[in-house]
This record gives sequence, structure tokens and C-alpha cells, in this order.
Amino acid sequence: MASWCEANGIAADVYGEGDAIQALERKVADLLGFESAVFCITGTMTQVTALRLACMDGNSQLVALHPTAHILKHERGNHQLLNAFHALQIGSPHRPFTLEELKAIPDRLGAVSIELPAREIGGQAPSWDELDAFKAWARETSTHLHMDGARLWEAAAGYGRTPKEVAAGFDSVYVSLYKGIGGMGGAILAGSRDFTARAAEWFRRQGGNVFTRTPYVAAAAMQIDERLAAMPACFERTRQLYAMLHGYPLLVPNPAQPQANMLHVHMPVERERALEVRNQIAEEHGVWLFNYASHAALPGHCYTEWYVGDLTLGLSDEQLQRALNLWHAAMAREVAQ
Repeated sequence: MASWCEANGIAADVYGEGDAIQALERKVADLLGFESAVFCITGTMTQVTALRLACMDGNSQLVALHPTAHILKHERGNHQLLNAFHALQIGSPHRPFTLEELKAIPDRLGAVSIELPAREIGGQAPSWDELDAFKAWARETSTHLHMDGARLWEAAAGYGRTPKEVAAGFDSVYVSLYKGIGGMGGAILAGSRDFTARAAEWFRRQGGNVFTRTPYVAAAAMQIDERLAAMPACFERTRQLYAMLHGYPLLVPNPAQPQANMLHVHMPVERERALEVRNQIAEEHGVWLFNYASHAALPGHCYTEWYVGDLTLGLSDEQLQRALNLWHAAMAREVAQ
């Protein structure tokens, strides 16, 4: 990072003022088709602020969210405790919500937030036509449409569209600088110039006006072009992985067909046993299958998240097949016991 900064003449910003950070903000704004974008130190602060402002503008404290939204599952009630907005959960926790489910809400909404793709349900996303219908409804009803785009770059590859095409029709978009991009951390919020200026003020009010952002900005800026260029290859590798998984009936992918370069793999064993099997295969064969497993709704089952990135791209078909063979054989032994 230091070498990159030196080679590119990058000096540290002071409270967000510096050529490097402004350049990255402009770059992301252009990539997404917005007139402005602003850096924020965390995605958690970014999202609650964007939806707070949307509700202030929309004269309603109600925000429609999927039951597995990051705000609900991982942000420790910040929207409630900070009095930012009130969340209305809509749809099933196992699939994206539909426009019909959204229209069934009788109240005036301050905003609707759509996560593309939805990480907690294996990277599922609405179809392209469904997404267009959401955008049209938001325009017709003058409802603020916000995107949790932590993995927007992955969603764009899954749709076979540019990030700008996916973001078109949204009023605000949050993107992560470390998920997919691989930076140290940080986020960017894109929207109108007035909206992002107000967001920057609210970031300050919440303690987000850190003295320098340059390490976070440099870590993302030095590799963003390379990471975005790799997304189509990651999605194509995901397609190939799905084709391989057809031969392993005890390793069940969700969703049934790839929608982004991530998925859940369900296993017919309890979580604790899956972790023991993982460790045993690592010790005996030097193959690390997954990092963690989660309890599944069905008793005696669990699942793990598989993000198809550089590590999977770097594996040959033979290496990947060997890992799947070991994994499936272990599951078959567990089922037979």
C-alpha cells in the first residue's frame, strides 16, 4: 500500500479531504451512475444513515426489509436504539420478497431496502424483470429505493449486467470496500449530491469523521479495477462448480441455480459433526473444505457458505474434484452410520 501510494503521489487525507479519497468517490459514483458518492468508515453506519435520511424525506419512519437483512441480523438493533427508523419485515426468510408482498403493506413507507444479492439466503436475488418491477413501483409511488449493495459487484456478474445497469432506478446504493474488493474496510454511499452531503454530516454526528481515511481508500483503490474485472470469471467458475455438484447428491446447493458467485452447501449432518469431519479431512489430506457451518432448519442438517473467489479460481478441476470427493465420501459415511 505504501509503495502504491508513493508511486501514485498519494498523500494522506485530513478528515476526508484529499485527492485519493475524492478520486475514489468519483470513480464509484461513475461506476454506479450517480452524481455523487461519499466514503464512510463502516457499512453499518452507512446503511442506517441512508435509511434515516430517506425516512426524513419520505415523511414516514417505516422501512421495508427482508427478514435476513444485515440491519436486522448483524447490526445489534442500531436502527431502533438510534431512533433512525422502524423496520417492517416482509416476505419469507428463505427467498427474496416479491412485489406483491411489498404492495400488500398498507402503510406509507419511508424506504424499501433490497440486498443484492442476499447473503443470508445463499446469494439469491430477484430476477431481472422482478427488479425492474420494483424500480417502476418505487418511481410510481415516490418511495425511496435503497440498495444494500455490499456484494453489488457479484450481483452484476450474476445478472450479466454492468453495476450501473443494476443500480439504475435506485435512489441510494451502499457498496463495501472490502467485500469482493478486498480492501481493509470502509464503505461508499452513492446518491444525489444533496443526499450524500447530508449523509456526510450525519456520519460526523455519529463519530464517523475519522482523522484519515487514506489507508482504507488506498487498499481499495489499488485493486478495485482488478477485482471488478475478475467478477465474471468468478461467476463462470460458480456455474462450473454447480455442474460438478450434480454428481454429489449429499452436497445440496442453495439456490438451485447460481445467481451470484456465492452459495450455501447443505450437508446431512449436525453442525458440530460437520466441523469435526472438516478438521479430520484437513489433518489427513491437507484439504480445508470450509471455514464454518451453520445450523439448518431441518434437524440433522447444517450448511456452509461458499464464496467463489480467488482461491476457487486457483484450483484446477482435478483439485476441486478431489476436495468434493473427500467431502461427499465423508457425508456418505455419516449417513450410513
